[in-house]
Amino acid sequence: MKKRHSSTPLYRHPRAISRWLQQVLPTTHVSGCCRRGSSEGQCKRVCNPPKIDPAKKSGFFAQKREVLDVLVGSSKNLATDKVHALLKNPTKSAIISVIMTTDVQNVAKNLHPLEIRILLSYKRGDELTIERVEKDRGFKPGNGNQALSWLAGKGLVSEIRRETAVFYELTDLGRQWKENGTPEERIVGLVRSRPGELRLPDIASALGLESKDVGSAFGSLSKSGALMLDERKKVIPAPDSPLGTGLEKLSALKGLLEKAAERENGLLAENDLSQTEKVAVSGVAKKRAAADAAFRQIDRETVVFGFAATEDGSVPAEALADVLRTQGITGDEIGTLTPQMLETGSWKGRAFRSYSVKTPPTRLTPGRSNPYAKFLEDVKDKLVSLGFEEFDGPVVETEFWNCDALFMPQFHSARDIHDSYSIADPAQPDGLARIKTIEEPWFSNVAAAHENGGATGSRGWNYAFDRDFTKRLVLRSQGTALSAQALPTAKIPGKYFGIARCFRYDRVDATHLPDFYQTEGIVLGDNVNLRTLLGMLEMFAVEVAGAKEVKYVPGYFPFTEPSVEIHIKHPVLGWFELGGSGIFRPEVTESLGVSVPVAAWGLGIDRMALMALGLNDLRELFTYDIENVRLRRTRH
Repeated sequence: MKKRHSSTPLYRHPRAISRWLQQVLPTTHVSGCCRRGSSEGQCKRVCNPPKIDPAKKSGFFAQKREVLDVLVGSSKNLATDKVHALLKNPTKSAIISVIMTTDVQNVAKNLHPLEIRILLSYKRGDELTIERVEKDRGFKPGNGNQALSWLAGKGLVSEIRRETAVFYELTDLGRQWKENGTPEERIVGLVRSRPGELRLPDIASALGLESKDVGSAFGSLSKSGALMLDERKKVIPAPDSPLGTGLEKLSALKGLLEKAAERENGLLAENDLSQTEKVAVSGVAKKRAAADAAFRQIDRETVVFGFAATEDGSVPAEALADVLRTQGITGDEIGTLTPQMLETGSWKGRAFRSYSVKTPPTRLTPGRSNPYAKFLEDVKDKLVSLGFEEFDGPVVETEFWNCDALFMPQFHSARDIHDSYSIADPAQPDGLARIKTIEEPWFSNVAAAHENGGATGSRGWNYAFDRDFTKRLVLRSQGTALSAQALPTAKIPGKYFGIARCFRYDRVDATHLPDFYQTEGIVLGDNVNLRTLLGMLEMFAVEVAGAKEVKYVPGYFPFTEPSVEIHIKHPVLGWFELGGSGIFRPEVTESLGVSVPVAAWGLGIDRMALMALGLNDLRELFTYDIENVRLRRTRH
């Protein structure tokens, strides 16, 4: 039986696969693994998986997913006798050994050119590092790391050891020293020309150095026996040293500066330095905060790789290299045919890299606008095309424009729905920031309208208007503040809109956020009425939001009469309010110099976007999930 099935591929023996999988994954049932399609319980009895050694689980089964991927990818080329070997010794190295001997050509076809060049260039026993591979093979920076990582993932190379190397990088200060001389060198030159004439402050002034740098340099020179101070505290050469003695360290440092400056990256390896140079550089190098040091010390860890060997002593990388040489694959094959190659004919006589049409192409993610930002721009374009002019205003508003100009009483509970964020000012007695003045005559007109109706024909709210409270600064809680500010300068007839960011203290859920966007608008004219307003609301609900079901609900707002709320039905969230609207009361318009009817609305454009973009939660508009945003499509 063994002889008859010795060449039968593994995939024709589902029971053998199941037996092996049950050994690797004891709790996993493979559907259809037994000849008669048994259930999970029957499968365990029929396949009779062997018991697993717990010690073996901790080592191999931690990598079971990786091993299974390797096995499944090559199962069609494995014969039954190889399967029996795996069942006896199901370790990762055993699987790699079997696959490499039976599927080496398939593995070779899937190697990257960088991997191929490494396999063909080195042999068993060679030590490979990223730096060596990139230098020997002429790879671009980073390619060596990629290639060795890929080979390690395939089990073709393995880590031998890790080494830590120290490098010294020339800093900007070091380059200045190289051009102008080190402080020690400059001090020695100055003392040589003017011995016994200068104190340390005089030297600092003459050389343009800081006193601490001069003191540090003199200390080093004094310790080396080159300079000293006389009884007058002036710097002189040491009596037993003619300035040249004891300056070996200074000479070595000067040589290091010149050597590092000549190198493109300004790096010096500690292993390449002499003992004198090591001593010299150690005094002027720092690991951190190296701005005031000539060199920055860098510790680099180098991983040393080598060709991996299996348990039987074979080296899969060498087998692959032999196959590559037999097939004439060098790693220099053309992977991309460019227009330039076609024009010049440089492709002729060259080998091309094989590829599979089944391999999924690289995903292209071209730049695009954020869908919500695009939605806002589309709304703006639509309103402008209808003859509207856009207005805008600051995020930080006064209580005056945010509420008082809209005839919202300072004491009334209507103010509660606009629970705003105040701006702090520690210098004020109550800790709240205020503006100094508010433009007249609107300030006096609004105050009078609140107290007794002023010239509006109203009786007002009949309370003493707090002229200090109205100057407090808050974050804008409603976009209607922009509409109020636009009234004094608005054209009649005229149409205006704005998209305003607002802030309210609110509990976050699918339809509420503490900061949100509203689209505000006003239409002024003698013929403006409720019918005009309802037509605008329907346009927003149907054409902008894309709602199928719309309804109007009577509402109450201190600044409009009549007042209307518009509601739309979301396919998941159900009915919710889109916003409020109405005809501005005379207490609002007359106080701000307008004597014609004004239709106004303030709608949650974030909620419109839920419908237009097919979303179910406002938080999705501002998500950090870039993939979700990238794939989002607008229904607008």
